[in-house]
Amino acid sequence: MELAITGLGAVSPFGVGREAWCAALAEGEGARAKAFREGPSEVLEGEAFADARTAEVWGWDPKAHLGKRGHRSYDRLTKFLIAAAKHALADAGVKVEGEFAPPLGPEKVGICSATAYGSLDAITELNRVAELENPRYLNPTRFPNTVINAAAGYVSIWEDLRAPNTTVVDGNCGALDAVLTASTHLEHGRGEAFLVGGGEVVSEPLYLALKKLGVLADGRTDGQGVEMGEGAAYVVVEKPEAAAARGATVHARIRGYGTAFEPPESEALLVHCGADAVERAARMALSEAGVAPEELDAVVTATGGIGDIDGAEMAGLKRVFGEGLAYAPTKRLQGETFGAAGAFGLASVLAWMGGAPVAPVGAGAAPEKVGAALVSTVGFYGNVSCVVVTR
Repeated sequence: MELAITGLGAVSPFGVGREAWCAALAEGEGARAKAFREGPSEVLEGEAFADARTAEVWGWDPKAHLGKRGHRSYDRLTKFLIAAAKHALADAGVKVEGEFAPPLGPEKVGICSATAYGSLDAITELNRVAELENPRYLNPTRFPNTVINAAAGYVSIWEDLRAPNTTVVDGNCGALDAVLTASTHLEHGRGEAFLVGGGEVVSEPLYLALKKLGVLADGRTDGQGVEMGEGAAYVVVEKPEAAAARGATVHARIRGYGTAFEPPESEALLVHCGADAVERAARMALSEAGVAPEELDAVVTATGGIGDIDGAEMAGLKRVFGEGLAYAPTKRLQGETFGAAGAFGLASVLAWMGGAPVAPVGAGAAPEKVGAALVSTVGFYGNVSCVVVTR
């Protein structure tokens, strides 16, 4: 595998676009203060969730990025994805002032997106109307939002992307597994450029579910727990020769992908992770990339606040890379974004390669420059996916 990354678009607590993302990460820990603001949530009901601390896309105004018309029935996730896609396509030079730039056109550009819980808030909304009012009050224009691949479908419609459109729904590994999907499409000539990434939103049902499970950081005093975040991120990937032929700027290259699965010891155990799966996925990605462990400068870890899973991940990674490498738990900066986590991991590596410091560093020493990095994503059900990114 070798994919050229030619563009990045992000909607995050730090703002919209590659510049806003990279500028925030250049501040290191200062980015966390921007993401986890004091004060009430803009998404969760204030009275019911007065103590909620979430990394939201603060002050989100879709009209600033999508215009005033045509998106009233879209949900929050769809609007995030469209905005991220618009910025990524423009950043890559695939579109100029909203129009495709030759040699690319609608039939040559596709999308491989990921989400884990993207339709949960839309489903909850319709259920409440049906149960508390009457089914005849359901808004039919809102119903498509309950279908988990609808958001990516709307991106294709909005941006006129006619190459394959795929939504990967497999938990926290989704955005990196979308890399493999895009690579397969490119290898078979089904398109020449693909948006790869995903998105998640802060929603009441997801927040409440995590709180009832006892894995939310809010209300805990042990320093553990999940801190919810939201946003969307896409990178534009192409074959290196195609990117060179159209004169595109290549920000980095995805050189290797690896995935592994380890079942739980007991069928009664639902949430788990095994160090063996982490090690296998990381070694597989390195092998495909032709990169030795000692050639890496940093690892974006999947550390998310669930002790057993985080411990298993670090044990597996340290079998491969040892103690000295910089292990960066970047979710500390913008929260847990589940299916989009791999996309934000890729965005973090691009920022590092552009000069932003590797931060926060959970173990090891931060390098002065990053020429090669591994992004790790760990699911809750034994699945692990990794990619290797180089300059």
